[in-house]
Amino acid sequence: MADFMDKVTNSKLSRRTFLKASAAAAASLSLTGCANSLTIASAEQVSKANKEGKWITAACWHNCGGRCLNKALVVDGVVIRQKTDDTHPDSPDFPQQRACARGRSQRTQVFAPDRLKYPMKRKNWEPGGGQRELRGRDEWVRISWDEALDHVAAEIKRIKESYGNKALLAKKATNALNAYGGAMTMWGCTSDGAWPKPQQFMNGSRSRGSNDRLDLRNSKLVVLWGANPVWSSAGNPTYNFLQAKKAGAKFIVVDPFYSDTAQLLADEWIPVRPGTDTALLLGMAYYMISNNLHDQEFLDKYCIGFDAEHMPEGADPKENFKDYVLGTYDGVPKTPEWASKHCGTDPAVIKRFAHEIAVTKPMTFSSSSAAARTYLGEQFCQAFLTVGWMTGNVGKAGAMICSNNRHNTQSYGGPALVRAGRTGAPSIPNPLYSEPTFPGPDPFKTDWHGIVWDEVWDAVVTGEYTAGIRGKQPCDIRAILNFGVGNPLNQATNFMRGVEAFRKVEFVVTAAHFLTATANYSDIVLPATTEWEKFGGFLSGNPEMIIHYSQITEPLYEAKDDDWIDMEIAKRLGLDPKELYPLSPKQQVFNQIAGCTVIKEDGSDYEPLVTITEQDIAEFGVEGTPQQGRISFKEFRERGIYQVPRSPGDNYGYIDYKDFIEDPENNPLDTESGKFQIHSQALADTIKAYGWNTLAPIAKYQHVREGYEDTFADFEKQIKSDYPLQLFTIHYARRSHSTLDNIPWLREAFAQSVIMNPADAEARGIKKGDIIKVSSRHGTVIRPVYLTERMMPGVLTLGEGAWADIDEETGIDKAGCTNVLNGGLANGQGVQAYNTCNVQVEKYSGPLQLLPDYLWPLRIVEAQRGTK
Repeated sequence: MADFMDKVTNSKLSRRTFLKASAAAAASLSLTGCANSLTIASAEQVSKANKEGKWITAACWHNCGGRCLNKALVVDGVVIRQKTDDTHPDSPDFPQQRACARGRSQRTQVFAPDRLKYPMKRKNWEPGGGQRELRGRDEWVRISWDEALDHVAAEIKRIKESYGNKALLAKKATNALNAYGGAMTMWGCTSDGAWPKPQQFMNGSRSRGSNDRLDLRNSKLVVLWGANPVWSSAGNPTYNFLQAKKAGAKFIVVDPFYSDTAQLLADEWIPVRPGTDTALLLGMAYYMISNNLHDQEFLDKYCIGFDAEHMPEGADPKENFKDYVLGTYDGVPKTPEWASKHCGTDPAVIKRFAHEIAVTKPMTFSSSSAAARTYLGEQFCQAFLTVGWMTGNVGKAGAMICSNNRHNTQSYGGPALVRAGRTGAPSIPNPLYSEPTFPGPDPFKTDWHGIVWDEVWDAVVTGEYTAGIRGKQPCDIRAILNFGVGNPLNQATNFMRGVEAFRKVEFVVTAAHFLTATANYSDIVLPATTEWEKFGGFLSGNPEMIIHYSQITEPLYEAKDDDWIDMEIAKRLGLDPKELYPLSPKQQVFNQIAGCTVIKEDGSDYEPLVTITEQDIAEFGVEGTPQQGRISFKEFRERGIYQVPRSPGDNYGYIDYKDFIEDPENNPLDTESGKFQIHSQALADTIKAYGWNTLAPIAKYQHVREGYEDTFADFEKQIKSDYPLQLFTIHYARRSHSTLDNIPWLREAFAQSVIMNPADAEARGIKKGDIIKVSSRHGTVIRPVYLTERMMPGVLTLGEGAWADIDEETGIDKAGCTNVLNGGLANGQGVQAYNTCNVQVEKYSGPLQLLPDYLWPLRIVEAQRGTK
C-alpha cells in the first residue's frame, strides 16, 4: 500500500487517468509500473482479484437519509470494486440495505484527485489577517503540519488573550477548544425545520408518531406531505411505502413539485405553494367542521383546545381552533375558497382532499420537515397535527399522524431493534454553550453564547446577535474555526453576507477533504481523513440494523484525522492531549462493539449482540470483558452489518400512542395537560422568547416573510413585486447536502438545473436549455433551466448544496448555490427558512460561460512550498 500511495502522491497523473485508476470498478482498471502507465486488467487478473481480494465493509457516512451497506473489494490496499448488500436474500419483510448512486460513487470521492493533499495557507495571509479581502481568490502556499498547527494555535491563543473566548466562533467546539475556555458556536433547527418545539408542547416530543413499517400495509390511505424519499431518504423508505401501495393503500402526495416519489407512488398529486401549507390545512379543517366530518369523540377525549368547551385552564375560550376556522370572532371564515387564494390549490380539490382524509380509516397522515423549513414554519406544524388529530387516526393499526417523518427513519416507527454501544471517550463541555446546537437552546436561559445559523454571518459583520429573552447582545468575532469537516459558509443561508463576514475577521481555519467554498475562503486549510481512512466505526440507518465499518485504506497524502488535529492543537495550547483523548480509536470501536445490544426474540428487552472471548480481546489489543451474545466478534467484524429479520406478526411490531389511546388516564402524554395540545400557550410564549416573531397558541395563518404574499407589492390589489416567483430548495440525488458535489459521475448523472414551469418560462422568453439568471433580494445565480409541467406555476426549485463559485467581477454564482439566494431570515425557534424565498428569473445574456458541470475542472491545488 505504501508503494502504491507513493506513486499516487508523487506522480503527475492527469485527472482522467487518476479517476480511472482509483475508481477501477466498471473497467476493472489497475495502476501498474511507472508513474503514468495505466493498464486494463485482463480477465485472469480480474478473476484473481476476486479470489485474492477482501471485501471490507466501508462507511457510507453522509447525511443523505440512507446510510446503507457499502462494501469495497481491496487487493494489496487498493480498492478494485464496490458492491452493496448481498448478505441475505432480498424480500419486502427482510429487505437488503442497498446503496444509492451516491454510495456507489463513494470511492471516487475518497480517491478523488482533488483531495486536499497537504496543509496550506493563503499566500497573502499573515498573523492578524494579512490581506483579508483576498480570501476566496488568493493563491495557496504549501506548508508543513508543524507550521500549520503552530499558526492555528498561535492565532487561537492571540485572539483569546486579546479579546476573550467569545471572539472565537466555532462550527464545532472541539475538546481542545472547550478545555481552553470554549468558543461561541452556531445553532439551529436545520433539517428538522420548525418541528421540535410544536412537538415538544403539542404531543410530548414524539418526533415521529409513526407505527412500525410493516403496519403501513394496514393503511387504506397514505398522505405524504412535502416528502420525496426517492431523493432525500435513500435506503428503504420508498420500498416500504411501495409495499403499502401493493397492499392496497391509496397515495396522495402534497408538494409544489410532482416529484420522483409522486411518479412512483401517487394516485393523486396536490400542488401547494411553498409556505402556504397552513392555509390549505385550514381550508380542509373548515370543510370537515362544516360537514361534521371531524372525529368529535376523539377530540373531546384526547385533545385540548379544539373548541370552547375543551380549552386549557385559564385560556380565553374565544381562542379555540374551531371558532378561528369558522371565523366566528375575526369575521374571516377559512373556507377552501379563502385558502385557495393563498395556497393555489383548487377549492374543489381542497374539499375532496378533506373529505377523503376524514372518512378513510385507517389512514397514515405523514409530513416530512420540508414544509416546516419556512419562515414561521411552526404554524404549519400546528395545523398539520391539528387536522390530523381531527381524523382520529391515532393509536390503531394502519392509523398514524406522523410529524417530522423524514430522513433515514421515514416509514419506520418505534424504538431501534439493534443499537451500537458508546465509545467511552470523554466529551469536554463548552463553557460558553452547554445547550444543544441542534435544535437549539432554551430561550429562557441566560447562560448560553451562540448564534443561530440564519443570523451568524450578519452577527459577525454587525457585532450583535439575538440571545433569547436577553434580546440583542453584542459580539466581537475575530476568528472562524471550522474543525470536524463541514461546509458552513456554503450551507448556512445568506452566503454573500458570509463572504463579507469571512473577509472581516482576523483568522479563518478549515479542516476539509476538498477545497470547498468554506475552505476556499479560509486562511489555513488542513487536509482531513475520510471515514475510509479511519480505524472504523458505526452507522445507524433504519432502526432494524446497524453497520460496523472498517478501515479501507491508509490515510491518503498528508491527511490526518480530526482527533489527531485536535490533540496537536491542544499540545500547543498548553493542554494535555491524553486527558482530552485517553482512548485509542481501536479501544473506542471495541467499546462500541461490546456495547451493542439487540432486542430479544420475545420483544421484551435487549441483550448483548456480540460474543466476545478473552482471545478476541487479546488479539484485538484492547481492554475488555468477555461476554455472550448472538454473533461472534470475528463474524460481526467480517460481515459489518447486523439486521434483525422481520415478518408480519413478529414480536417487534409497534403502534405509536397505543397505550395512551387505550388508557389516557394512566398513560398521559408529556404535555401540560397530558393530552394532545391543539392550544398551547407555552409554545406561543417560547417562540416569542426567542426574540424574532410571535406565534398564536393555535394554528393560524400568519404573514410569512418571502412567502407567496411577498411576491406582490400589493397583495390585495394583486400587483406583483420585483421578485414575483417563489423558490424552494430540495435535497437532491446528486449529493448529500454539499458532500459529493464535486464527483463527476454524479454531476453528469444529475444536472444542477433550475426546475421551472413552461408557462413562467414563456412569459419571460425562456426556452428549453437556456441559461437563466435567478435573482433574489440576497444574491444571483446562473444555471441551465429544465422546463416541466411537473412544477406548479409561479414556483421553481433548485437542489441545495452546490459548491458556490462566485465570479468576483459580477458577484454572480455560477454553480447554483441556493444559499446565495436564501437570505438570513432568523425566525421562530431558530428555523432555517430554506423554502421561503422570492426570486425573479430572466434569460442570461452576460459574459459568463457555463459548461455542463461534469466538464468543469476539479479544484486541484498544486501549491508551491512556502517558508515560515
